[in-house]
Amino acid sequence: MFEGSRGKKIQRVIVILIALAFIGTSVFGIFAMFGSANQQPGSDLSRAEREEAIQELQVQEENYEVILAREPENQVALQGLVEIRLQTGDFENAIAPMEKLVELNPEVPEYQALLDQLKQTTNVAPENNEEETQIPTSPDN
Repeated sequence: MFEGSRGKKIQRVIVILIALAFIGTSVFGIFAMFGSANQQPGSDLSRAEREEAIQELQVQEENYEVILAREPENQVALQGLVEIRLQTGDFENAIAPMEKLVELNPEVPEYQALLDQLKQTTNVAPENNEEETQIPTSPDN
């Protein structure tokens, strides 16, 4: 499809644009979720509509898991699974697919930033970067 260094640049731009869109919607979803905690229950959706939306998200989550069972490196499924788990507040289970995205796309710093944010939210220690391991620390820290 793409040839030469121009093609690689185009691929890189496309990956970065997709990553930015993914990160933007994920961060927006997190803020919207925390913001909705302050609203009165039932103010936007009826109980039945909320339950229907949750069931739809569960079906989508199961579909992404089926895809990932066949294709563990399918980035679209990984992104979709992370987004759904962020929307449902399942931050702990969003970490594993996010780690896989970071592994597959080390050139996308937004993925690592979101992973670190997820780990901080769930009190999971982020992995040490090479830069962090080079800094000497005292035993008192």
